[in-house]
Amino acid sequence: MELKKIFENNQQWVQSKLDVDANYFKNLSKGQSPEVLYIGCSDSRVTAEEVMGAEPGDVFVHRNIANMVPNTDLNAMSVIDYAVTHLKVKHVVVCGHYYCGGVKAAMESQDLGVLNPWLRNIRDVYRIHKAELNAIEDEEERYKRLVELNVQEQCINVIKTAQVQKASLEREFSVHGWVFDIHSGKLIDLEIDFPEILKNVMEIYRLS
Repeated sequence: MELKKIFENNQQWVQSKLDVDANYFKNLSKGQSPEVLYIGCSDSRVTAEEVMGAEPGDVFVHRNIANMVPNTDLNAMSVIDYAVTHLKVKHVVVCGHYYCGGVKAAMESQDLGVLNPWLRNIRDVYRIHKAELNAIEDEEERYKRLVELNVQEQCINVIKTAQVQKASLEREFSVHGWVFDIHSGKLIDLEIDFPEILKNVMEIYRLS
């Protein structure tokens, strides 16, 4: 897309909002109170707000390669802290997508330079679930399952954070794992049973 076209599109978008509500941007500038923090992939095919049918102000969004939540990533940790502690979101969603380039790269044995430390987090997910994944003979299905398991593990990383543990004790709060199916355009709730998965490990990570 040409940069000139982007600014033309922006002007059309501005006018479309003003045609409906002359005070749209004036009201938007007063602040935000989203109920959802969305952590997704940077893939250009997966636009968070459009996929969810959300408007500006509805969702606080963080995106990176393969929707990762490593505890060493100050960016991701700062987003979670701001969204949970200050914006008081009620839901945190980790959303992966099938045919994710980051997950695909992590499945391949090759040196990818600066990407290696980042992709190692996904390879760790494969290591944890190696028995299940290696039992899947179809490579494409194994790839899709790793996408799902990566979402699950990143949700667990979210739950381990102090901010989320505190929020869960203080108010209505929940974590969700979703996958976007590029082939159909549908969002899929993985309906992960977090209490069952975490019952034997939270004694290690619980902070209070």
